[in-house]
Amino acid sequence: MKNSVVNFLPFALPEIGDEEITEVVQALRSGWVTTGPKAKQFESDFADYLGGGLEAIAVNSATAGLHLGLEAMGIGSGDEVITTTHTFTATAEVIRYLGADPVFVDVDAATLCIDVDAVARAITPRTKAIIPVHFAGRSADMTRLLALAKQHGLKVMEDAAHALPTTCDGRLIGTLESDVTVFSFYANKTITTGEGGMLVTRDPELAKRARVMRLHGINRDAFDRFTSKAPSWYYEIVAPGFKYNMTDIAASMGIHQLKKANAFQQKRAHIAALYDEALAGLPIVRPPHAAAGDVHSWHLYVTQLTDEAQVSRDVFIERLFAQGIGCSVHYIPLHLQPYWRDTYKLTPEMFPVSQRVFERTVSLPLYTRMSEADVARVVAAVKVALG
Repeated sequence: MKNSVVNFLPFALPEIGDEEITEVVQALRSGWVTTGPKAKQFESDFADYLGGGLEAIAVNSATAGLHLGLEAMGIGSGDEVITTTHTFTATAEVIRYLGADPVFVDVDAATLCIDVDAVARAITPRTKAIIPVHFAGRSADMTRLLALAKQHGLKVMEDAAHALPTTCDGRLIGTLESDVTVFSFYANKTITTGEGGMLVTRDPELAKRARVMRLHGINRDAFDRFTSKAPSWYYEIVAPGFKYNMTDIAASMGIHQLKKANAFQQKRAHIAALYDEALAGLPIVRPPHAAAGDVHSWHLYVTQLTDEAQVSRDVFIERLFAQGIGCSVHYIPLHLQPYWRDTYKLTPEMFPVSQRVFERTVSLPLYTRMSEADVARVVAAVKVALG
């Protein structure tokens, strides 16, 4: 058993350096272990990284950021929010938190991102917002989506959990004209704080609301209270808020992970290129690349088996695991999940592209600590698994 564990190649691993560890230790020794100076620095660094006069609000998960974003935009009971079925449940569940209804649409076969034409067909008088997902690190067609939203007076919140540092039309995701963009720093993401996320907006009113709601609806967070000249004990509850703040311990990691974001992307792109070359000619559809001139973050390397493959997707995965290769499926679409399926009467026929992708898709290991030998091992295992 010990030998099999040693030989197992995981699907994902974070890359944590001495810089992150030292910063975390400094936070622990300082006494500020919850939201304090490190969180403030991480927010400032993140806003500077994106540029363009943005405000960045650190939260304890991307799910929290998505919830705060919708709440700040005024989404509520009776509203509809359009999003894709081909995503993790967090994208949609935050809509239900507020009593609104998600309206699910299919993805574009060429990009695996939300189908803009399907979004246009789904708009009704109840529609208030759109949540596109930048799948696997490739940008959705934000130019068309933002034009469509403007035409219909709709809010846009980008689920950018996979998308740092992704670009669209030469601009970093997070700097477009969307109302809100939310990034994830979960353990397997392109940069990590263990758990965490960042809400980004250029609207000062949205930022103000999100900050208040991030911490119980209190108009001053602990760091402000204990570092300002006003009485440290005094605060006011101005709304029934949430508990979504990021700790300084997590932010300490983020400060240094952010500095490495571009280098991490280059490593991931190199691994993706190695896969692309080695998998050519096999009965496998390789992942869609970024549009010409744009950057793909390569959070995931998502393949699909073709009709010529002599093995089912499930057997293919079993054979990879038998060879010690970790892999995953992105995603089991929401129209197949019991809650969403039964609540909104969803069927596979309503989402033919997502359904077909799901039935054939396998995400191969891709993380910055992978060596070229690791990639070669995965490719060899793929060839064996294909039979």
